[in-house]
Amino acid sequence: MTVVVTTSPGFGKHGRVPEKIAELGWELLRADDPALPDGGLSKHIARAEYLVVGLVPVTAQTLAAATSLKGVLKHGVGVDNIDIAACSAAGLPVTNTPGANADAVAELAVGLLFSLARMIPQGHGCVTRGDWNRRVGTQLGGKVLGIVGLGTIGKRLAKLARGIGMSVIATDTYEDAAFVAEHDIRYLPLPKLLAKADYVSLHVFGGADNAALINAHTLAQMKPGARLINLARGEVVDLDAVSDALISGQLGGVAIDAYVTEPPDTRHPAFAHPNAIFTPHSGADTKEAAENVGLMVIEDIQSLIAGQTPARALNAKDL
Repeated sequence: MTVVVTTSPGFGKHGRVPEKIAELGWELLRADDPALPDGGLSKHIARAEYLVVGLVPVTAQTLAAATSLKGVLKHGVGVDNIDIAACSAAGLPVTNTPGANADAVAELAVGLLFSLARMIPQGHGCVTRGDWNRRVGTQLGGKVLGIVGLGTIGKRLAKLARGIGMSVIATDTYEDAAFVAEHDIRYLPLPKLLAKADYVSLHVFGGADNAALINAHTLAQMKPGARLINLARGEVVDLDAVSDALISGQLGGVAIDAYVTEPPDTRHPAFAHPNAIFTPHSGADTKEAAENVGLMVIEDIQSLIAGQTPARALNAKDL
């Protein structure tokens, strides 16, 4: 029996995925206990033939204990918590699921745009506390959205934002001239994007290259009163600098879905600011996205079982 271990709480639970796993006769072991630092992975790693990764890091130390492992599969897109070089050295393919959750993340970004513009969470809290404070918000139509990272998710968000009536500007290392021409989007360097955008939405990979991309210096470059959305990784944003910018009014609001440590330490002053909105890393948490991602993971495991290198293997050339 094929043994699959997952550290992702969403894998194997939604849509056709549980039925497919049962049909294939695989044993699925869960290591997603939030009370444990590794989710309980150390208990199962020696038996794992295929490791489906959530947010628990996969390190060289992890691999040393994984004596039966044949592949490492990310349940999602970002692989900054997987030591791909160590996996390659061990002869283990690493895959992810590009595009499978793009709609889900982009739609949450739109929800957060509306939440920031109309202060929806604050209004809900006001009414449920027995208050009646009708705060005047702003409309999104005619405003400028700056997308940092115009990849699959960023492009989906751009199309949704254009449908609302927003103007879209973007910055990305790799420019897609055809896409921006079709959708009337302009590429700008990050400083110019920050100076023009009413809303900035982050959709870049985590890791050292983008650590503290949004910091005191870049926040000072933003249009005064602009709002920031982080649906990328926690380390992309310097939370201390964000808190200071909220207090000074340089930042008009912030919505954050990803954190350096999860769950985050809510004693940080940012969590007490009335113009800050927080969600529990739920950008990809829709039934549809979970099914899409899960089916792609199953497909890649089947390829590995058949002795093939999956087309989505990120380290194929190094194996």
